[in-house]
Amino acid sequence: MEGIVFVISGPAGVGKTTLCDRLLSEFPSKLRRVVTATTRKPREGEVDGVDYHFLAKEDFLEQVKEGAFVEYEPVHQNLYGTQKNALLVLHGEARQHDLLLNVDVNGASSLKKFAQDNTFLRGSVFSVFVLPSSIHELRDRLLQRGSDNQTEIETRLNTAEREIGRKDQFDFVLPSKGRDEDYQRLRDYYLGCSNNAKGERKG
Repeated sequence: MEGIVFVISGPAGVGKTTLCDRLLSEFPSKLRRVVTATTRKPREGEVDGVDYHFLAKEDFLEQVKEGAFVEYEPVHQNLYGTQKNALLVLHGEARQHDLLLNVDVNGASSLKKFAQDNTFLRGSVFSVFVLPSSIHELRDRLLQRGSDNQTEIETRLNTAEREIGRKDQFDFVLPSKGRDEDYQRLRDYYLGCSNNAKGERKG
């Protein structure tokens, strides 16, 4: 496999989607986003097949039975997962592209394990944890987002505290300081991973 799999994770509301969108916008010919699947309902403006593959819970669980997922996790009463065929695009003509995933902490851990057990991914998965400056700041971000009620926000904050405790499992921890600074450091790390991996394979 020529391309890398670049995995971005972190608590809900920390800005992962914005960071991913900026990477994809800057490197449209180099980087492709893996569209993951979920059973949650689309938020306003989200498009099926672009933001997520929105599946009924029954359909999602049927695909799980069929072994279609690399990883899947329950998150806040919904299921999220990465389908195997989303990673298989790295074969054939797409071998030169890198893949970008935005997944939760459990999903990132499962992807790393899957990569260790599969030769076509081994050594090609690089994971980033975006670390919020504080739980208080994360609460403010979730409130500003306006897509969750108070109960959901408190559930997400409790999850965030557990996820932060697992940050050392990631290849790179990105302490959040500001949108532009966060993006620059993420961009530099991505380019280092991608260019070094491809340079090693050419050699």
